[in-house]
Amino acid sequence: MVARIAVAATATFGAEVLEGLACSHDIAALLTRKDAPRGRGRRVGPSPAKVAAERLGVPVLQPDRPEQGLDLRADAVVVCAYGLLIPEELLSQQRWLNVHPSLLPRWRGAAPVERSILAGDVETGVTIHETVKELDAGPILAQEPFTIDDDDDAGAVFAQAAIVAVRLLDAVLRDATPAPVPQSADGVTYADKIEAADRRLDLARPADELVRRVRALSPHIGARAELHGRSVTVWRARVGEAGEFEPVEVQPDGGKRMDAAAWLRGLR
Repeated sequence: MVARIAVAATATFGAEVLEGLACSHDIAALLTRKDAPRGRGRRVGPSPAKVAAERLGVPVLQPDRPEQGLDLRADAVVVCAYGLLIPEELLSQQRWLNVHPSLLPRWRGAAPVERSILAGDVETGVTIHETVKELDAGPILAQEPFTIDDDDDAGAVFAQAAIVAVRLLDAVLRDATPAPVPQSADGVTYADKIEAADRRLDLARPADELVRRVRALSPHIGARAELHGRSVTVWRARVGEAGEFEPVEVQPDGGKRMDAAAWLRGLR
């Protein structure tokens, strides 16, 4: 059993896993990225994981990059949506466990949840694996699938993944004789980072494809479209009764999120 752990996390998904682990484990420290511009005002602020750690009373470390000599005072480190690579010299010093929200080897990389929804996957899951130099390629210690429902957006999938991740980590961290299984060389796919082009809604595309794009980018990024001559972010959408793409919640540039029908009425 691992007596003391540290967590390397930055994003909301990592913050949720940190909070779940803190309920039953001794957390020595949080390793997170530097404070950065966030939100609409782009004011410099802490990462979601740092906010959670400070609320929990967990010490926070924020080096520019993790380097040799970093002392996390832990027997193992859980990496979850941290955002920086761990150098080999640190990997050799202690046990590093990576939490990945997909069924590896499918969707290795930066945006597994978004890419799985974009691809129309009906199932995803969580994989706990040993952290190695190659991206998301380490031997698997635990894995659990779950269904992506038709109306799940990325936020819902991440929330479910956090619950599953904490449950799997509890078991892995208590296992005195772990037996990691090498990943299969078959079925490897990569989840590239979401770029500006991925956000654009091409309204000539099929409605179900457009709705998947909205779901994949909500509530953290947002899909972009030009509707009635106005640029908007679309946060929720559905396929209408006639099979058309139907925005449900939009945010006009410079404005607030609002019901799409109310926004349309305001244009008249």
